[in-house]
Amino acid sequence: MESTRPATHGAERGAGPDRRGPVVAALMLAMALAALDATIVSTAVPQIVGDLGGFSLFSWLFSGYLLAVTVTLPVYGKLSDTFGRKPVLVAGAALFLLGSLLCALAWNMGALIAFRVLQGLGGGALQGTVQTLAADLYPLEERPKIQARLSSVWAVSAVAGPGLGGVLVAYADWRWIFLVNLPVGALALWLIVRHLHEPAREGNGTRPRVDWAGALAVFACGGVLLAALVQGGVAWPWLSVPSFALFATGLALLAAVVVIERRAAEPIIPGWVWRRRTIAAVNLALGALGVLMVAPAVFLPTYAQSVLGLAPVAAGFVLSVWTLSWPVSAALSQHVYRRIGFRNTAMLGIGAASTLLFAFPFLPYPGEAWQPALLMLLLGAALGLFQLPLIVGVQSTVGWAERGTATASILFCRQTGQTLGAAAFGAIANGVLAARLGGTGGDLEVGHLEAGGLDSVTRELGAGAADEPVRRAIADAVHAVYLGAAGAAALAFLVLLVVAPRRFPVLKD
Repeated sequence: MESTRPATHGAERGAGPDRRGPVVAALMLAMALAALDATIVSTAVPQIVGDLGGFSLFSWLFSGYLLAVTVTLPVYGKLSDTFGRKPVLVAGAALFLLGSLLCALAWNMGALIAFRVLQGLGGGALQGTVQTLAADLYPLEERPKIQARLSSVWAVSAVAGPGLGGVLVAYADWRWIFLVNLPVGALALWLIVRHLHEPAREGNGTRPRVDWAGALAVFACGGVLLAALVQGGVAWPWLSVPSFALFATGLALLAAVVVIERRAAEPIIPGWVWRRRTIAAVNLALGALGVLMVAPAVFLPTYAQSVLGLAPVAAGFVLSVWTLSWPVSAALSQHVYRRIGFRNTAMLGIGAASTLLFAFPFLPYPGEAWQPALLMLLLGAALGLFQLPLIVGVQSTVGWAERGTATASILFCRQTGQTLGAAAFGAIANGVLAARLGGTGGDLEVGHLEAGGLDSVTRELGAGAADEPVRRAIADAVHAVYLGAAGAAALAFLVLLVVAPRRFPVLKD
């Protein structure tokens, strides 16, 4: 297997075996909350807009939450290494629940968006700290099991979110979408407080120093740049004053982050995150994973409804089949990487994923539903073989005192990749639609695709007047997006081949 060397960062910390069950249950509940809230709001948009107004702002219900999650990941990672996992997870869960309660009490769209951002500030702590604690609780040999469980919870929750939101809206009220978080989150919080006991930190008696200036700079820089990517081409054209202003401000803040972090005694984003080949390669590879995941997650449901003519439920099933194979493949990946190593296993998975994504445009037109469903089933298996070995591999190359920062860095890169992918593929789809429909295609906005499905797209494209040309145009647009995703997968393969070491320098548990 991978090479080992003695641990240099202190003893591993976490709950003992007798307490792991309740703690793992709490982690799974926290992961479910974070995953559900990224998608559950989508089916309730018409009811929310009808009640609160503010249709022009509704896309920020998704963007604001995801931006807050993404930009806080590095901050929470460093804080968990400095103060321990428990206080960060407890504070994040409390913040998330407060945001959920306030969302249910929102009186207009502006207030709801602000409270969604507050939710996201807590959601960043949930995502990063849950993944880090999972590695703390289990030795290397057992980590694939817990990571596969978390992957299953994430996948099922993300797919079930829109359906659950629809049920709550149909039989109760959209505010219950946020209120249901309270009992689930309270149970997770109680389990963490009651059953997670971290040993006292080893230190020299000095008070830990926190790079608050760096944290603020990272938050501001990430927020500005991600906002530019999310809103560019949607709220304003890419080549416009707002886009140039945001990108220029973001680059200036990025320069400030570099200066502040180089001078900080305990930087939020330490230089070793990018100086170590293993972590740098995994960061880039999982960033490419975030990019390619946009193709099926955002564009496939529209393809299934508009091109294949499926009902929304059936279209959702075409996408959801990858949630069946992904966790199974992830759980079985340990049998592969123990023989050929973390890097080679990940390269095998992403190589297969690139081939499958490249094959999508060659499906028959209009085709049968089982054809893209089969590709998605195989794609889930390939990505499970790719992602989990990289996460487990990186977590196994660092000690307790660095694991939170390392885990947060790879999650941050994956989230950022998704934002880049949404912006890039939205532009590609718009370009293809405009070319195929003679410039009358309108804007195929990612927010509308996520929230409105076929109805939104057909309204924007005028499908009623030209059904077959529009179907062809949407098929061509999605094919182009999948080719772009195949390119992102090939780039991840190349990064692992060139940058990653052949064997990860694993620490001995």
